[in-house]
Amino acid sequence: MQIGILGTGNVAQTLGRRWSAAGHRITFGSRDPASKGTLGAPVTSLAAAVAENDIVVNATPGSASLEVLDGIGAAPFAGKVLVDVANAVTPSFELVYPNSSLAEKLQAALPEAKVVKTMNTAAMSVMTEPATLPPTSVFMSGDDAGAKATVTSLLKDFGWADGSIVDLGGIRSARGPEHCILIFAALMQSLGTPRFNIRIVT
Repeated sequence: MQIGILGTGNVAQTLGRRWSAAGHRITFGSRDPASKGTLGAPVTSLAAAVAENDIVVNATPGSASLEVLDGIGAAPFAGKVLVDVANAVTPSFELVYPNSSLAEKLQAALPEAKVVKTMNTAAMSVMTEPATLPPTSVFMSGDDAGAKATVTSLLKDFGWADGSIVDLGGIRSARGPEHCILIFAALMQSLGTPRFNIRIVT
């Protein structure tokens, strides 16, 4: 698959490295591509990263994501699968959208995109290498079944098994995992490490 990753930080680079190893073609999108040097994959403008790829990943800082993607415009996202992995929090670690979610805001702003929320409830090093822990869970929210099937395939590239991928339902359900950032922060402080995740058992 051809994947455009919006952002060039640690999260974006971790995703790019792991998906590249799985055989996907990666392009990073940046506001200032000339300043980014080599990231192991081409770095282009944000708009080009959207236009040139059928799958787009939002790995920009969550508090600024809506502004960044809105600045690209809705038209380039039409028909694209938009994988949102960001958490929208303030510098004091309060939720930016306490009664909603970033994923819902993105879907409303980009109505012809197929937004899927996933991989935001644990450290990205855990999300992209789940086998480093005992079996845990990853969540997924979105309105489009085909887009969720595509994202399921991308999760399996990291080693997530069918039984570990929990489909929460439509995009409105994304507010649940996005609010998990609060307990994630508390657990990281309590445990003294980001190397943990949660598991759903029934």
